[in-house]
Amino acid sequence: MRITRSFTVARPAAAVWAFFQDVPAVASCLPGAELVESRDDRVQRGRVGISLGPFKASFEGEATIKTDPATRSGHVEGRGVDKRGGSHSRMTLDYRLNDDAGATRVDIDVDLTLAGPIAQFGRSGLVTETANVLIADFARNLEDRISTSARTAGNVAQPARRINVLAVLLEAVRTRIRILFGRQT
Repeated sequence: MRITRSFTVARPAAAVWAFFQDVPAVASCLPGAELVESRDDRVQRGRVGISLGPFKASFEGEATIKTDPATRSGHVEGRGVDKRGGSHSRMTLDYRLNDDAGATRVDIDVDLTLAGPIAQFGRSGLVTETANVLIADFARNLEDRISTSARTAGNVAQPARRINVLAVLLEAVRTRIRILFGRQT
């Protein structure tokens, strides 16, 4: 499944790029994500937790990160396993930061493969709706962290919270209603 999105951060591209070089800080902006180990600047181990009513999954895995400062872009390849539920995921993510009148437009392109019990949610469109909510949360958290990072040097990252898929479903229903009544922005 391919997901392509863009969002804008009300900060200059140089500041956003500098923040993107701090992998633990970036990981703390993604709901449900937790960085477990940094093997080197390129390989990171972590986990992402999600819940859908009684369905809970905790994907543990590894991501390899490559960045290109000249183009302010990056490439991430990751894979994870939910050992309890038997699901697997594989992801390739490309991102690029672009100047946008004093702000930064972040373009992302994700290729996601799900296998095992979690794959049933991909067929329902739930993964796409989840991605929309996660990207919006990530963008909001990113901007908050960048704006407060100078004031809170040495701040310990807050514990990761699980992705609440029920909240995602409610947001998906709201989005569908807005589309039906022509109010989507």
